Amino acid sequence: MIRMSQQKEKEIRLHEGELNVMELLWSNKVLAAKDISKIIKEYIGWEKNTTYTYIKRLIDKGAITREDPGFLCRPAISKKDIQEIETSVLMKNLFHNSFTCFIQEYIGNRKLSTEELFELQKIIQNNRE
Repeated sequence: MIRMSQQKEKEIRLHEGELNVMELLWSNKVLAAKDISKIIKEYIGWEKNTTYTYIKRLIDKGAITREDPGFLCRPAISKKDIQEIETSVLMKNLFHNSFTCFIQEYIGNRKLSTEELFELQKIIQNNRE
């Protein structure tokens, strides 16, 4: 499968407000800008102009595409791709690309449930094979 070029993907960084819009699009696949605005107004309280500003930023970044008529918005990048980009940046900036440091910090002071431990063991086992 051909994905967006790795260089282009690395350039797309989303902020919290932009992620609100993207979550709607990832869930719905396509929405008119006016519908995005109505939903965000109801759940977050943003005014129409604020929502449209975020939509324009996302279009400019290449995260969503706009189709006319109807100002239909579609995600141009998957949630998984954004998760990979943000995880990579987090690992690089805060943990010097050390997975071990990340795990120690993240779960070092938490009490994991039996289910969480089981899931971690499954992940480790699947990565050994």
